Amino acid sequence: MSVAGFWRKIPQRYNLVGTRCERCGQFFFPPRTFCPHCRREGTIVEHHFKGTGKVISYTVIRSASDQFEFTTPYVLAIVELDEGPRMTAQIAIPPDDIKIGMPVKRVFRRIATDGESGIIHYGTKFVAR
Repeated sequence: MSVAGFWRKIPQRYNLVGTRCERCGQFFFPPRTFCPHCRREGTIVEHHFKGTGKVISYTVIRSASDQFEFTTPYVLAIVELDEGPRMTAQIAIPPDDIKIGMPVKRVFRRIATDGESGIIHYGTKFVAR
């Protein structure tokens, strides 16, 4: 299997796919195989998140590893999705524009490149709504 094929097999890499407990209604990202609230009594089903949420906390990265040196400064934030789960993601806006509580939406963007002629990694980032 090719490298690109391998990454496409991981739905969370390119989509906001998590799970939901049908018994208590809790949402999970990354996906879980059983509900920590209902234990084995809950039924877990796949859930595609809307991709909207708000910034809970953030930091501005001004000095990064070689892989991200050309993208600094950039904003790394904890985003609470509208359904409840929180995730860490890059916010693709100027660092001076970020605010706690800011509404954001998911976008599909380049995350990193392995060298000049290497593999390009894509994934979820967020932008202001």
